[in-house]
Parts: sequence; structure tokens; C-alpha cells
Amino acid sequence: MPSAFQFQCHFILIFLAASKGETRYLEVRDAVEDEPFLLLSEDLKRELSAGQIYRRSLRCIDMLSIEGQFTFTADQPQLHCATFFIGEPEDLITIDYDFVNIDCQGGDFLKVFDGWILKGEKFPSSLDHPLPTSQRYVDFCDSGNIQRSISSSQNVAMIFFRIHQPGNGFTVTVKKNANLFPCNVISQTPSGRFTMVSPHQHRNCSFSIIYPVVIKISDLILGHLNGLLLKKPSVGCAGVGDFVELLGGNGLDPSKMFPLADLCHSFHGVS
Repeated sequence: MPSAFQFQCHFILIFLAASKGETRYLEVRDAVEDEPFLLLSEDLKRELSAGQIYRRSLRCIDMLSIEGQFTFTADQPQLHCATFFIGEPEDLITIDYDFVNIDCQGGDFLKVFDGWILKGEKFPSSLDHPLPTSQRYVDFCDSGNIQRSISSSQNVAMIFFRIHQPGNGFTVTVKKNANLFPCNVISQTPSGRFTMVSPHQHRNCSFSIIYPVVIKISDLILGHLNGLLLKKPSVGCAGVGDFVELLGGNGLDPSKMFPLADLCHSFHGVS
């Protein structure tokens, strides 16, 4: 079975449908180089000395890949702002509210979303996330002091905020925690070696690469049909149980991407 694929799409998503509780092993490596995320500047990736906390101000539209303490203070009404957080594939994101000064009664809001939303599309999709969409939002104006720490289910999360009054704002601390078995991942790098394992979990998983890439899958172990289908298989993989689907497109939602290839059977080694 061919194990190298080259696609020129803005989003490449490797979709793993795991319908039986056995170990699935997926490895992707040797992607070609391309431009990194435009909002991830090099200063965010610099090494910090032990115990030092990285601090900086947030922009209205921002993206962060590092732990630290981040503050937003409005210098004018800011009505459509968002900050995207991303970690390594094996990371979970935790966002702690340190200080919040917004006018909830005056129309301000501060919401954490478990995943990303971009141009109306969500990652993970509604079909792939363990929670319904309504429960993936945590609104500070609704929860207040009840929930001041929010953790993501994957390596990406984001906050939306609207602040009318200059001088108002908030401070959050962002931390990363280990996720032993990542299921839904967005890669922040255009190259590398990635492994996805789904041990005894009945769920759909995805690995999204936001660059044109060459993909080499060196090992693939799939389970068999066991009376449970989380996602309807393509015609090529009908009835075989677990399968891997390669998708392409220009958005985040796998259900709106177009199929590129299906992998229906296990194999080992680059052929």
C-alpha cells in the first residue's frame, strides 16, 4: 500500500474513526516546510529560565503557543476580539482568570471556547467533540467566581471578548498539562513526526495540518467492526471497522472537507 501522499491544501486532516476498543497507531512524518502561523512570532517560542513566568499584553486578535500570564486592557471600545491558544499535540490548555474588570450588564463578555472557531467552523467538529457545542462555551458573565479555571479537551482553545469601556480588561494565566492519548490535534508546525494512539476508546479522532504537506504514514494498526460505528465509512472502507480518512479543504470542520484518500487496512513499514 502506498504510504506517501502530497497534497496542496490549506487544511489537511487525518481522520481516524475508532469503532473498536483496540490500540490504533498512526504516525505521520516528514512534512515539507512552509510558512508558520502568521500570528506566532518567534519571541513567543524563546526559552525562559527556570521559574520565570512569561508576561505580555494581548492584542485584540492574538495567538499564543507559550505558557504565561497575559493581560488585555482596552484603549478604546473593542467589540470583536479573540485569542487563539495552541500547544503541542500532547498538551491540554488550562486558562485561569486572575483578574477580570468588565461590564457584563453593559454588554461586555468574556468567553472561553473548548477548541477553535474560525469563519463559522469549529475544531473539533460537533461530531468529534465529547461535549455538545453549548457546553463548550464558558461565559465569565454567567459563571463569575464559580468557574475561574477552564481546561480544554485537546491542544487548542480560545477566548472571545467584547469590552466597551477604555481601561477595562482582564488577566489570564495559561498553563499546559499532559494529555497521554491526544485525540483531536491541530499541528502548529509544518514538519515533524507525530503519533496518534486510541487505546480502548470508542471515538472519532483527527489530526489537522494547516500547511501544504507531504505525508508519510509508516505504521497503521486498525481494529475491526464490533457493532459500533461512530462515523459512516466511505464506500471504499464499508464494513471493515476502524478506518483512516485523509481530507482536504480551507476550513476547520472535517464534515465540510473533501475526501482525498481512505486507508482501510493495517500495515507496517514504508513501502
